[in-house]
Amino acid sequence: MKLIKVKNYEEMSRTAADLFLAQVKEKPASVLGLATGSSPVGLYKNLAASGADFSQVITVNLDEYCGLAPGNPQSYRYFMNENLFSNININQANTHIPDGTAANPDAEAERYEELIRSLGGIDLQLLGMGHNGHIGFNEPDEEFAADTHRVYLAEQTIKANSRFFESPEEVPTSAVTMGIKTIMQAKKIIVIASGSEKTNILKKALYGAITPRVPASVLQLHWDLTVVTDCLG
Repeated sequence: MKLIKVKNYEEMSRTAADLFLAQVKEKPASVLGLATGSSPVGLYKNLAASGADFSQVITVNLDEYCGLAPGNPQSYRYFMNENLFSNININQANTHIPDGTAANPDAEAERYEELIRSLGGIDLQLLGMGHNGHIGFNEPDEEFAADTHRVYLAEQTIKANSRFFESPEEVPTSAVTMGIKTIMQAKKIIVIASGSEKTNILKKALYGAITPRVPASVLQLHWDLTVVTDCLG
């Protein structure tokens, strides 16, 4: 594991963006695994401002809410279009996110897993970290979920996501997410974490026991993990 300590969110965003830009420069047709939420917004702004060529890049997002159409402002497709895809020269046909409107979320999860395999896997995967140690929407559990699957969200995750909705009742209760094995098969992983409220869970994930009760703890086993954070002094 490579730990990069930074002073604040802005420095974290620039540093992580530089790592992504280096990947794209080295391999213009990289398969990039992307994340949503507040953590990567600054990173995406830096990528957009870089003027880099993303015309050959392929992206696969970690997850999508079940029940939200792409045009819903709270869908992750909408988030990615607004925060990154519409601001760089990427081919929209090369941007992949699970279909939240799929009639059969389990079948959609299987389709998405096969898509990732067909692309040759993920070259560089971006991860944030939930307050309970979830990565993607892989919640604390009795065992690590392997492949892309439908997951029912923990109450803590629903509460954390409710800030993006007008009322807690509007927050989706399930999602399609990459599984732990899918994530761990990425050739490189970058974790970004900012804010003192993430300090305890980050310490547990990076230095504590490897357990499905803290899903992010499995990242200790990855062969090329970089953590960029202002949480650890």
